Amino acid sequence: MSPRSAAVALASTVVFFGALWWIVVNAPGWDAFQAAFLNADYFWAALPKQVSAFWVNVRLFLIAEVLILVVGLLLAIARSLPGPVFFPLRLLATVYVDLFRALPGVLVIFVLGLGIPGLGIAGVPIEPFFWAIVTLTLLYSAYVSEVYRAGIESVHPSQAAAARSLGLSHYQSLRYVVVPQAVRRVIPPLLNDFIGLQKDTVLVSFIGVVEIFRTAQIQVAATFNFTPYMSVALVFLIITIPLARLTDLLISRDQAKAAAGVR
Repeated sequence: MSPRSAAVALASTVVFFGALWWIVVNAPGWDAFQAAFLNADYFWAALPKQVSAFWVNVRLFLIAEVLILVVGLLLAIARSLPGPVFFPLRLLATVYVDLFRALPGVLVIFVLGLGIPGLGIAGVPIEPFFWAIVTLTLLYSAYVSEVYRAGIESVHPSQAAAARSLGLSHYQSLRYVVVPQAVRRVIPPLLNDFIGLQKDTVLVSFIGVVEIFRTAQIQVAATFNFTPYMSVALVFLIITIPLARLTDLLISRDQAKAAAGVR
C-alpha cells in the first residue's frame, strides 16, 4: 500500500468511527446506557471472578474438542464407506449429522442436560458438567464430520486407487493415504468450528454449569447493573480474535500454496 493510500485509509477510518462515536454519545439515552453497561467500577469488580470462572469454559472446550475430533472423523469415515453392506452405517451417520445440524443447540442442551438426569436412571451421571460436554460433542461432531468429509472427498480418487493397487485394503488406504491428506487440508475450517465451540460453551450455563457467563448473570442479579456482560465480552474478544487471525493466516497460506502449485 502506497503512503497516499495508507493516509486516505487512515483518514476515512478516523472520520467514520469519529462520526459513529459522536452519534452514540449524543443519543438521548446515552447516559442511561453508560451507567447500565459501561460502569468502570462494576467492570473491574466483576472481571477477576469471571476470569477465574473462564477456566471452566476452557476445560469444557479442551475436553469436548478432543472428543469432537474423534467422533467427527468416525462419522465422516462412516459416510464415506462404499458398498451396499455399509448402507445401514452410512444411514445412521447421515441421520445423526442431519439431526444435530438441524436442532438448535440450546434445545439439545436443555433436553439432554435436564431431561436425561431427570429420568433418574441408575448409574447415569447427573452432573451438569458431564452433560455439557456430551451436548457440545454431539452438536459439533455433526458439523466437524462434514468438514472432514469435504476433506476426504477433496483427495483425488487416484490416490486411493494407487494405494489399493499396492495391496492396501480399503481401511488401510483410508488410514495411511486418504485421511492424513484430508486432515491437513481441513485444519483452517476446523479452527473456525472450534472458535464457534469456544463461544458456545456459554450455552451450558442454562443447565447450571457455573462458567463465565453464569458468573456474570449472578453478578448482574446482585448489582442490577449489566456491566459484567461487557467484561465477559472483553474476555472472549481477547481469546477469540487472535484465533480468528490465525485461521485467516492459515487459509491465506493454503491459498498461496495452491496458487503456486497451479503455476
